[in-house]
Amino acid sequence: MNISQPFSRPFYVMAKPAGSLCNLSCRYCYYLEKKKYYDETGVFRMSDELLEDFTRQYIEAQTMSEVLFTWHGGEPLLRPLSFYEKALALQRRYAGGRHTDNCIQTNGTLITDEWCRFFRDNGFLVGVSIDGPRRFHDAMRPDSFDRVLRGIELLNKHGVEWNAMAVVNSMNVDYPIEFYRFFKSVGCRYLQFTPVVERRDDAGMLMPGMTEGGTLTSTSVSPEKWGRFLCTLFDEWVHRDVGEIFVQLLDATLANWAGVPPGICSLSPVCGHSAALEHNGDLYSCDHFVFPEHKLGNIRRDTITSMMYGPRQTAFGNAKRASLPRQCRECEYLFACNGECPKNRFVRDRYGNPGLNWLCSGYHRFFAHAAPYMDFMKAELDAGRAPANVMNCEF
Repeated sequence: MNISQPFSRPFYVMAKPAGSLCNLSCRYCYYLEKKKYYDETGVFRMSDELLEDFTRQYIEAQTMSEVLFTWHGGEPLLRPLSFYEKALALQRRYAGGRHTDNCIQTNGTLITDEWCRFFRDNGFLVGVSIDGPRRFHDAMRPDSFDRVLRGIELLNKHGVEWNAMAVVNSMNVDYPIEFYRFFKSVGCRYLQFTPVVERRDDAGMLMPGMTEGGTLTSTSVSPEKWGRFLCTLFDEWVHRDVGEIFVQLLDATLANWAGVPPGICSLSPVCGHSAALEHNGDLYSCDHFVFPEHKLGNIRRDTITSMMYGPRQTAFGNAKRASLPRQCRECEYLFACNGECPKNRFVRDRYGNPGLNWLCSGYHRFFAHAAPYMDFMKAELDAGRAPANVMNCEF
């Protein structure tokens, strides 16, 4: 293929400047053990040379006038402020007239006034991992709640835009109202939540998606509880907070209902648009598929463009749609979930075909429950009116 030709499909790279290193050891973390793929002696740091190579390649590869850099981990604040100052300088050097933005996902425990001033002055969007009230958070992310809350208070004090990244697990899944209202109480207007669905093989190692077998971890959620969680949380939101609190999954569902791109890969028809870059330059198909079989190469040997638009990544992305089992293809809500994330598609459908999502019945319950409200909000959007009008209606 001619990789110099323009491409219409944008992609994103989640860069991990400290690799899988973290100052916490959360019970459900799927990334800490990724260090086993590297034989270094505890040195997981992106070099200045690699940072420059990544910055240049990433900007050159983009077809959009705005370029978004995403910093992830592990814990990216284990790298000093000076690393990100260098990153911004390199972005200015290679931007070529394009606008660059930065977002960073942190566990919040290392946030200081100095970090907040840097984030504010440079327009960083900060994602903070927090799993609800203390009794839920500390059970999965031990002894970190006070430090995270202090970090959030500092972000609010300095006027830094932030969103909460909450993991729904076997403990907090039974308390959707308490969970949701907590985030409102700490001033969160933008909320992302992700269900834990992880399996381990007989050797105790995490298993990749689309592979049958294994044992679900104790922190994983069941389809039934996931469906109940979504329905209950949705009812709280749709009657009180539309247009005020933005819950990513609910917004994405409405987008699919309205026939526009949902903005998140899990509910998109295909995936493969968001890769993970390790500290040493290794590029993987997805943050949830950092396994040897999904390693695309290394940016010191191959360009980001050639790997992201190459046949392996294209096949990876298209497999999401191509591998849908019969039950999915017959489902009235296929347009809404598109099979959800491939990492969760490891059970058989009612016809015995592989590739059904573990959470399928939970999502189906949610979509059926939300359908009248989604239909109304879509009609409001089509008429040029605010979806928040749904709060004035009775169903």
